[in-house]
Amino acid sequence: MSHGALVVIDAANVVGSVPDGWWRDRAGATAALRDRLDPVVLHRLVGGANPPELVLVVEGRARGVTSTDRVRVVAASGSGDDTVVALVAAEDAGRDRVVVTADRELIRRVQAVGARVLGPRSVRNNQQLPDHNVNHP
Repeated sequence: MSHGALVVIDAANVVGSVPDGWWRDRAGATAALRDRLDPVVLHRLVGGANPPELVLVVEGRARGVTSTDRVRVVAASGSGDDTVVALVAAEDAGRDRVVVTADRELIRRVQAVGARVLGPRSVRNNQQLPDHNVNHP
């Protein structure tokens, strides 16, 4: 199946956008985010003829989070922001590229290479399942 938009999600920024105890288990909170992302739901959000390709960029203590059938996870070897920009810049400029973050500097950088930006709330509010609170198993 061909993919629609490339949606690159700044995991640290999205996970950190809600003070729900994520700092106690960064990898667990990131895995929970990954598991809630749904290409069909995000397709409605970003539009296009085909479902988007979802890429979750992880860094730091969340580097051990792995890919699933629905979400490709990319572990940043250095800066997560640099990895997000590199992924967007490497993609064909004719493909719709969307970055999910609230980081102002990252927004400036990805818009400079042609990406659209959505805030963390748009993704958190359009997920398949309710938010996972890492304080309660």
